[in-house]
Amino acid sequence: MSGINYVTKETLDQMREELNFLKTKGRAEIARAIAEAREKGDLKENAEYDAAKEAQGLHEAKLATLENAIATARVVEADSIDTSKVSILCKVTITNVGTKKTVTYQLVSEKEADLKANKISVTSPIGKGLLGKVVGEVAEISTPNGIIKFKVDNITI
Repeated sequence: MSGINYVTKETLDQMREELNFLKTKGRAEIARAIAEAREKGDLKENAEYDAAKEAQGLHEAKLATLENAIATARVVEADSIDTSKVSILCKVTITNVGTKKTVTYQLVSEKEADLKANKISVTSPIGKGLLGKVVGEVAEISTPNGIIKFKVDNITI
């Protein structure tokens, strides 16, 4: 990850809690698994040891990614959001011009994106296409199936 990572205060707190867990309990669990595998004998042919070492590498990579995300995080407050145009943390109601289907999404950072909760990333194709649009404007978004047009119906916090 590079650049600025815009998040809410709650998400930043969750990220810090997860980082603390990974540094303490997570590392301890992996160290315990490696120690148990070592006790089982020859390390050259010990699949359990190899798996534990691989898990350790993945754990450390996740930890480094999370540390970077926290280091580049900038907290966005709800009261500082301009609802005259689509921006991060806005809830935007859009209508697909072709199908007339209406949906409301909240534009969030990659870390917070959750399609089931109607939270899409500002770096997603739809998120990028909507950024900066105003109510009544039509966003043309390129997808693998062609260009889809969405009309911005409403912008709220």
